[in-house]
Amino acid sequence: MATRTDAPTRREQILKEAARLFAERGFHGVGVDEIGAAVGISGPGLYRHFPGKDAMLAELLVGISGQLLTGGKRRVAEAAGGAEGAEGAEAVLDSLIEGHIDFALDDRPLITLHDRELDRLRDSDRKLVRQLQRQYVELWVEVVREVYPALAEPAARSAVHSVFGLLNSTPHLGRPGSLPGRGDTAALLHRMARGAFGAAGSPAAG
Repeated sequence: MATRTDAPTRREQILKEAARLFAERGFHGVGVDEIGAAVGISGPGLYRHFPGKDAMLAELLVGISGQLLTGGKRRVAEAAGGAEGAEGAEAVLDSLIEGHIDFALDDRPLITLHDRELDRLRDSDRKLVRQLQRQYVELWVEVVREVYPALAEPAARSAVHSVFGLLNSTPHLGRPGSLPGRGDTAALLHRMARGAFGAAGSPAAG
């Protein structure tokens, strides 16, 4: 979502507005007609794109989990093609952090949706979300342990989850207009993430 540069399709427009409205008012507080009005089509017209609100929610939550994993793998592959050794591992970790910060700043409604509405998904979709998320976490764990080889795997996994909690706090930072500029906010989050990993990987932390 955040990485697209071409014009969004009507389906993507619907999903974006659905995410915003669901996050603002809750899943049950939003009707199909309201989502349709937000994209300039009739409520019943939405059924040409989605069978209902449940399908929108599933595509939003499964979709962003898949996009994070795919984007993470791409960033690892791209960054790994540069410097080798410790410097290369640092570059990979920095790229992963940058990618997640883009998500945390640009797709804030999806963070709120995940926290509030994940349990509304049918079992198969919820399991898929969890599976994709586990793979995403393990991608990070491998990279973090390359940067901090003394960090045991369970501790690295805990550190990754903790950094995700830090980065995913963006819905609680206030309205977008009340934050520093996007670049400053991104830089702050990046420093905090690296600081957290550094603290976890320091000898004193063991």
